Amino acid sequence: MRCPILLTTVLTFFAGSAGAQLATPPAGVTEGVVTELMNACPANPELGNLEASPAWSGWGGAGNARFQPKTAAGLTPADIPKLELKWAFGLPGGASMYSQPSVAFGRVFMGNDNGVVYSLDAKTGCVYWGYQADMFGRFAPIAAPISGQSTTRYAIFFVTRSTTAYALDAHTGKLLWKTQIRTGLNNLSATAAYHDGHLYVPMSGTETLVGADLNYECCRSRGAVAALDANTGKVLWLTQSVQEPLRQLGENANGKQRWGPAGASVWNTPTVDAKRGLIYVGTGNSFGRIAAATSDSILALRMADGKMMWHHQEFAGDAFMARCQAANAADTNCPEKLGPDYDFGGSSAILQTVNGKDILLAAGKGGVATALDPANQGKLLWRTQLWEAQAPPASGLVVWGGAADGARVYYPLQQPGGGLKALEIQTGKVDWNAAINADRRGQAGPASAIPGVVFTGGWDGILRAVDANGMVIWSFNAVREFQTVNHVPAKGGSFGSAGPVIVGGMVFAASGYPGTQRGTPGNVLLAFSVK
Repeated sequence: MRCPILLTTVLTFFAGSAGAQLATPPAGVTEGVVTELMNACPANPELGNLEASPAWSGWGGAGNARFQPKTAAGLTPADIPKLELKWAFGLPGGASMYSQPSVAFGRVFMGNDNGVVYSLDAKTGCVYWGYQADMFGRFAPIAAPISGQSTTRYAIFFVTRSTTAYALDAHTGKLLWKTQIRTGLNNLSATAAYHDGHLYVPMSGTETLVGADLNYECCRSRGAVAALDANTGKVLWLTQSVQEPLRQLGENANGKQRWGPAGASVWNTPTVDAKRGLIYVGTGNSFGRIAAATSDSILALRMADGKMMWHHQEFAGDAFMARCQAANAADTNCPEKLGPDYDFGGSSAILQTVNGKDILLAAGKGGVATALDPANQGKLLWRTQLWEAQAPPASGLVVWGGAADGARVYYPLQQPGGGLKALEIQTGKVDWNAAINADRRGQAGPASAIPGVVFTGGWDGILRAVDANGMVIWSFNAVREFQTVNHVPAKGGSFGSAGPVIVGGMVFAASGYPGTQRGTPGNVLLAFSVK
């Protein structure tokens, strides 16, 4: 498994690329609250109702579509060429931008890679509060109601890499509760989903790199999804992505017991289907000698208890671990035949309704887009190959996911020159492939859309806007130093796991993601508006 970090290990998760260093925690932290804030807001007014102002809460909005309607976006296609940088915020001590910004109450909520979560004013970038969590994570903070917490009406929810879930008072940043979810060999690489007082938390396995070591008993880690009571943090259920029981598979050349099936990590935010009482997640490859029946799949889990109701496997037999060879001896931990590492990551399940029919869209590293019927046990409706010359390598073609606007689904491509493909949701037909002209690495970051425009960022550090005809109508090169509103030295870089967010006439984008594609690191949050 190399996605969504492209090479999933503790080292790459912390460092992002060879030689990168962990960010430095800030000074002045008292019981999690950051007391020394540069560019503090002069006042912290009470929050209004969550529904009273435009918002982008969490990863991808309704159906994980990463689509902002016209009224909430506050921007039209004619406005986009007039976008200019309004302010830049330097993440203190930051080295890589993992967290995606969220916007609610006229505030931006953003995580730093030193574990600090900030609340900023959306118009000016001044700081309301900062909270020091245990660790960073690839989360987009979630703004949602909470009850039973004294006078607190709204919380900011997020889950760090250590699978520790937090609820903070959205107004003050005060800790309301935190819960350690992990049971066994799990970590986290995506945003949780919120629905009706519950958090649904995706988790991944941890043996991608260490599994090939003959002194290690491999493989027992599995992907999972947990449900939490958002008001208390209580874990309600936890479901493993592999339903088959673990079994012994004999000893390796060093006499260490081998186990399986394992893997099928969940690298993406669950998609909520309230109509059917289901959530959908995508899984990654298997670990070890044998492959699981639910790896490289879309799973449907019952929200009430986590029961797996159905699954669609797109790539069977994909057992993959780093440091294994294409062919491996029978007495190793490695798969006999190394799989292609074709995980579903990012926005791998997007729920759309077209002409009254619900359609579940999925695409991942294998470069194949599919549409499933959620009303018929995930029956395949169509399948479209996104690659042209040759099948994608293990680094993948669609990494962090797409966006959909009710008529089309848009997938950024990680390939030389990039590309952004637009497919008709009903048929899977490719309408156009935008000539992005990114560098040899293309684009791994997720797309975001408003009516008539799709935003996408590349490894080259350029944020682009593409119109409904596939033409680039605006771009911004972030690979430079910025003067910041909080006077923290900052520079931009590649766009990766954090996608652009469009709210209330503004576009927010986190820039500086090295990953393992030798991307340009950075530590800046950029805010754009019309001149």
